[in-house]
Amino acid sequence: MKTFNEQVYDIVAKIPAGRVVTFGQIARMIGRPRMARFVGFASNNKNSWHLPWHRVVFKDGRLIPGYEQQQYDDLRAEGVRFHRDRTVDMEKCQWDPERDGVPMDVRDLPLVF
Repeated sequence: MKTFNEQVYDIVAKIPAGRVVTFGQIARMIGRPRMARFVGFASNNKNSWHLPWHRVVFKDGRLIPGYEQQQYDDLRAEGVRFHRDRTVDMEKCQWDPERDGVPMDVRDLPLVF
């Protein structure tokens, strides 16, 4: 059985280039809709730095404070579209696993605390 963090990492690893997800979206995908903040905590684990965390943004498309420029550059290189205020165009770039052909089933991600 996988831990909460392992489930988060599994999802982050599947985010395709050119798409973004929100912290809350990841929390909902693993069946824990009120744990978006803990998804953010999971991103601080040094063992997960190899994952494409630059593809995770706030629900309004804002980038992560302190990493905005690097995240902006990485996402632009992947073709992510931005508004003039440098927020991600969520309507065009938010990842929908079902629509994009990567179905997710939370039953595949048993939760362990």
